[in-house]
Amino acid sequence: MKKIEKEVADRYFKEKNRYMFLYLIIWIGVSFGVVLFAEPLSEISLNGFPLHYFMGAQGSILTFIILLFVNAVVSDRIDRKYGIDETKNEQLSYGKTLDH
Repeated sequence: MKKIEKEVADRYFKEKNRYMFLYLIIWIGVSFGVVLFAEPLSEISLNGFPLHYFMGAQGSILTFIILLFVNAVVSDRIDRKYGIDETKNEQLSYGKTLDH
């Protein structure tokens, strides 16, 4: 496997951690922030349900799933930016094979 210089690895993990912190803030805001603003949000209706109920029942789960996909896409871009390619690493880890 290709080794990465320490300063490049530090920048890589700093960027990954920054995005992870952002995702955590969004998740906390959606999961717990809706509860804090339940009364004002009850005035807004979505699919016939008050918004605070909808976000508690469906919205926070949908937001979490969306964050998973966004994290996958952003992580792949960061990996390519720093030269960490998953397919190349898999090929290197398999070693040489014998052709029959």
